[in-house]
Amino acid sequence: MTTLRAVDLSLAYGAEHVLRDVSVEIPEGRVTVIVGANASGKTTLLRGLGRMLRPTSGVVLLDGKDVHSRSSKYVATVMGLLPQDAPEQTGLTVAELVHRGRTPRRQGLFGRPGPGDDEAVHRALELTGLAPVAGRLVDDLSGGPRRRAWIAMALAGETDVLLLDEPTAFLDVAGEVEVLDLLTDLNRRSGTTMVLVLHDLNLAARYADHLVALKEGRVVRQGVPAEVLTEGFLADVFGLRARIVLDPVARTPLIVPIGRHHSYTAIACRHPLGQEPESKPAPVRLVDDPPEFAGPR
Repeated sequence: MTTLRAVDLSLAYGAEHVLRDVSVEIPEGRVTVIVGANASGKTTLLRGLGRMLRPTSGVVLLDGKDVHSRSSKYVATVMGLLPQDAPEQTGLTVAELVHRGRTPRRQGLFGRPGPGDDEAVHRALELTGLAPVAGRLVDDLSGGPRRRAWIAMALAGETDVLLLDEPTAFLDVAGEVEVLDLLTDLNRRSGTTMVLVLHDLNLAARYADHLVALKEGRVVRQGVPAEVLTEGFLADVFGLRARIVLDPVARTPLIVPIGRHHSYTAIACRHPLGQEPESKPAPVRLVDDPPEFAGPR
């Protein structure tokens, strides 16, 4: 199993520092989700872990060695990175795109595909449910299947670590759940270490084994969702007033934002003469005892 960690990592774009003195250890074989407000450094951290940015100080360790001292081929065979905005692949079929995930593993002068490549591509297509559309153009797929095609390409590389920047971007709610269910299935089946950037905190709470929270370029909290996601944390990191209740389905923290117009009192006051609505909403039991939340797998 491949290990990945950052020690006192600082990253910058030109003269502008985005991350400072960040230390994180990614749990092996688990799903880690990076969260934080906009411009907190989530994507920058993912890019740093994935060897796409060279640190101004500190180090990213891949299997105990500086990731930048590793060969590009070695890194590509043990760690895959899927950016949020995947490049256009005009004219490629789904199968052709997925085959590109095998490029780092091909042998020989010209890197021609071998039997092992075909088997890996077939498995990736089957796991992502894309085998029936393998011959279709990627451009012709809708958002969810297209995102799955890119995930299949990453899976075909058979890396131990997979980094994904907002894999649910531009998807509707059903598409978000579909993609995150798929990634969870793959993690549990193969033990692939996954690091995701997500904006939706409730989805992060449901799917993450481990959360890393950033604020203004620094790690402010990390751990299991039930320990990280508190009302005080939400107020400090996101400037959000909210209550945390027990998710009735996943038994994970469920964040209920409090807006000026969405408390029960505010709703009642909108009725004529201040009368209350005919039926009151069912009371929500607040969860103050973290052990009641579902723990890590």
